[in-house]
Amino acid sequence: MKNYYVYILSNKSKTLYIGVTDDLVRRHYEHKNKLIEGFTKKYNISVLVYFETFSSIDHAIKREKQLKNWHRQWKINLIESKNKEWNDLSEEIIQY
Repeated sequence: MKNYYVYILSNKSKTLYIGVTDDLVRRHYEHKNKLIEGFTKKYNISVLVYFETFSSIDHAIKREKQLKNWHRQWKINLIESKNKEWNDLSEEIIQY
């Protein structure tokens, strides 16, 4: 069964980026190594601070859209409910 992920990345200034993917390890690698042109590269956003797992791409996309419409403080509260220190969660997704 395939998994899909909604994720939130941040930088030192706590600028937020929300995305969806079917391969969180690959996608985080692309952001971290600035392989993707756009917002995350421009603002040096590469710290994985939050993610959710879904078994359906439709549910993941629905959640991504929901989070993108939230007020900034709601997003911060969500992140801090699971990751109070805004640590990089990338080690949790890398399978050795």
